Amino acid sequence: MKTCAFEWIEKAEADFTSAQREYRARKSPNFDAACFFSQQCIEKYLKAVLVEHSADFTKTHDLEVLLDLALPWHPLWEAFRPAISELTSFAVAFRYPGESASRDIARTALNNASRVRGQIRTDLHL
Repeated sequence: MKTCAFEWIEKAEADFTSAQREYRARKSPNFDAACFFSQQCIEKYLKAVLVEHSADFTKTHDLEVLLDLALPWHPLWEAFRPAISELTSFAVAFRYPGESASRDIARTALNNASRVRGQIRTDLHL
């Protein structure tokens, strides 16, 4: 695996750990952060895949754009489009005043991230 791709994976794993920690916190759980880190985890995993395949991509937080770029190598990932679409909104949805994530929303975000992450890790032989 390319060094740069592995660095993206390390960052993705750190985000996944942060999402889990914020969701599971007994005192003052930060569900907004759990959603944000779930999105960030998958964004970085998709970018790792693109780096590994030497595919060009622009700076974006839109997971569907990144998924579309990865599909030539992993066409079965199309099945994750609904989960990826939902996760995309969490890049900014709860980062500013006006809306907050509930426990249920955070659980869904973390579950979606976990499923997509698991498949990517399998396909990357991690």
